[in-house]
Amino acid sequence: WLPLRLFFPLTLTNRKLFYCIVIETQRIIGGHVVEEYSRPYQGLMLAIGKNFEPKPYCGCTLIADMWAVSAAHCWRPPKDMMLVFGEHRISEEEGFEQYLNVSKIFVHYFQYRTFDNDIMLMKLSKSAIINAVVAPALLPPPYTSAPINGGCTVSGWGVTSLYNPSQMHSDYLRAVDVELQPWCNYYYFGRITQNMLCAGSRNGGKDACQGDSGGPLICSGYLEGLVSWGIGCGNRFFPGVYTKIRNYVPWINGLISTDERDY
Repeated sequence: WLPLRLFFPLTLTNRKLFYCIVIETQRIIGGHVVEEYSRPYQGLMLAIGKNFEPKPYCGCTLIADMWAVSAAHCWRPPKDMMLVFGEHRISEEEGFEQYLNVSKIFVHYFQYRTFDNDIMLMKLSKSAIINAVVAPALLPPPYTSAPINGGCTVSGWGVTSLYNPSQMHSDYLRAVDVELQPWCNYYYFGRITQNMLCAGSRNGGKDACQGDSGGPLICSGYLEGLVSWGIGCGNRFFPGVYTKIRNYVPWINGLISTDERDY
């Protein structure tokens, strides 16, 4: 019953391997195209360089006019990345997009092997213009317990097909409703740390997938998670794994406060 994909020889690419199990790390399956600009906090990360066109590769979330968060495994040197907010359809210039460079990146002791602390805080080179289509997400209150069940929404431009993931990235921003999975550590053989939470569907078929990494998991109006990793996409036995944002709110607030004070 365990449809694992084995990979030999062992190599590290965009997927993390635990005992030869291929772990999807850029991981919307079973969702729908969202109403235009209904996710004003959602950002798109572009890989940029001299010899190729900008290429979408991860999601991110605006949390203040000059700050955004994403997954640490989406890290690139600031000069090689750009964030886009106010985006809906990637292939069309709609007139609301804000293209912003990154000036600083802070990573919180990211463990590449286990994906613990899969979070990075990015300072933008200039303030985003807050308006009807670009606005920050709400961080959870610090020093409070994360929810252990209930409904959430995850969004992104990642793949939409379980059968041809390499060619099915969405041109439109999509979202899917998922449920928090409190028994996730059982499914993942004890690999879920206190800095992770899981969300998916009891019947499978609803999940984030390749290209959604770093994107937001919104629960009851708060940013509770960042798309991090998982085994496959939409598998009912392996729900998506997310960085638990609530654990990092004091760290985020402290860095922002210190940076603003030094500036």
